[in-house]
Amino acid sequence: MPHWDDRQYLKFADKRTRPARELLARVPLEAPARVVDLGCGPGNSTALLRERWPQARVTGVDSSAAMLARARQDLPEVEWVEADIARWTPASPPDLIFANAVLQWLPDHASLLPRLFGLLAPGGVLAFQVPDNFNEPSHAWMRDLPGPWQVIVAGVRTTPRVARAADYYDLLAPLAAGVDLWQTRYEHVMKDAAAIVEWVKGTGLRPYLEALDSALRTDYEAAYLSAIDRAYPLRVDGRRLFSFPRLFVLARRHTD
Repeated sequence: MPHWDDRQYLKFADKRTRPARELLARVPLEAPARVVDLGCGPGNSTALLRERWPQARVTGVDSSAAMLARARQDLPEVEWVEADIARWTPASPPDLIFANAVLQWLPDHASLLPRLFGLLAPGGVLAFQVPDNFNEPSHAWMRDLPGPWQVIVAGVRTTPRVARAADYYDLLAPLAAGVDLWQTRYEHVMKDAAAIVEWVKGTGLRPYLEALDSALRTDYEAAYLSAIDRAYPLRVDGRRLFSFPRLFVLARRHTD
């Protein structure tokens, strides 16, 4: 996992939080007692959970101490847990496991998702959202950018970790009382190509930059900016449209 920077991540907090709001709006729970925000980051999605269910016990779980420090600062009343979410186990079964834009960092969803689903209380819900942009220009150019860094970055991410919607359905439907899933392609209005680069520096681009020494990193980032400038052309008002697909899944456990 890369090292996380809460300030970089939150530069686009409103746009990053929008999918969490839309996922939360579809969660079919009235008054859950125990809610977990898995991969909570700096707490922007946790705040939504706290707002919707103020009486619930809300726990944020993340592997990044830096992100959790920011979350504690903004939401001191929430329980924060530093843990490897691939191995995390709750003290008691939660009614909701909410995972906003985190599971794409973890391998082997075929094992991970049934394990997380099995941690739920009866009638509980697993709700997650993942970026589905492995083959979008923003992410393809991270891997395919020609230059002296190619051998180094080749091993950062070689295969997509996000499966097809149908694969998630087939994985969870035999276990669940019901599965709801959908895809959304956001068209984020961005000031310029540099703003798109700033966005991905907070997430997908970080491990590529961290793999390079300072000299190569500077040249790589300049070449990447040039590629993004070509891939996301000017619109009529001088801005850019950053096309960003996401996949949403909710699965509810049987009540007995």
